[in-house]
Amino acid sequence: MNVLAIFKKEFRAYFASPIAYVVLTIFALISGFFFYSLLTFFSLNSLQAAMNPALGQGLNASEWIVRPLFRDIAVTMLLLMPAATMRLFSEEKKTGTIELLFSYPIRDWELLLGKFLAALALYAAMLGISLLDVAMLGSFARLEWGLIVSGYIGLLLLGMAFLGLGILASALTENQVVAAVGAFGVLLLLWVIGWSAEAAGPTLGPILSHLSIINHYDSFAKGTIESRDVIYYLNFTLLCLFLTLRSLESKRWRG
Repeated sequence: MNVLAIFKKEFRAYFASPIAYVVLTIFALISGFFFYSLLTFFSLNSLQAAMNPALGQGLNASEWIVRPLFRDIAVTMLLLMPAATMRLFSEEKKTGTIELLFSYPIRDWELLLGKFLAALALYAAMLGISLLDVAMLGSFARLEWGLIVSGYIGLLLLGMAFLGLGILASALTENQVVAAVGAFGVLLLLWVIGWSAEAAGPTLGPILSHLSIINHYDSFAKGTIESRDVIYYLNFTLLCLFLTLRSLESKRWRG
């Protein structure tokens, strides 16, 4: 199957270059630092609660460690995902291999889907690293596993949206740096656009809040899965992939 062949090629390419190792290492270091900091803060409060039980009310590892960790992971992905997707199409365009791919009996959607799945597999590996920290925490603390499941589903959907936009940016330019910076800039704008929702008034405010890519993650971080948030991320990802497909078709016809 063409999609599987493209997936294998792109996934191997990640580890044939420094990109995968750099991205995974940076993520492991940053997420590990966040986890250590949250765990230390929780431990200090637990010691104080042991001496003064009144301070222990509401002291919960899921609320104090897991939920903030998910939010920190989302911020980290905002920084790293553009770097993971910047080469997917821009490198092919710069080296001229995109024309070679167009000469093969491969449909544009198969090429796009294979590359997207390869990037998604790398993203899943990053989430797997963070899951090791959560599993270690669960070995000595009582956790709300429903919150953890919904949190990781939300991170997966959020990551798909990040990857979709990153791939679109990569398809629009042959410069990898431009692709990474462009994707990060748009994602950052969509991240902060909801901050001014309250000041934007009753008409524009709800629109800005709905456009915010991080606001839709809040329900997942609280342990609930809202269909509107799932639909938002899926629609956002599909829109980015659709625009990427149109860009590839335009490139094929222009030669």
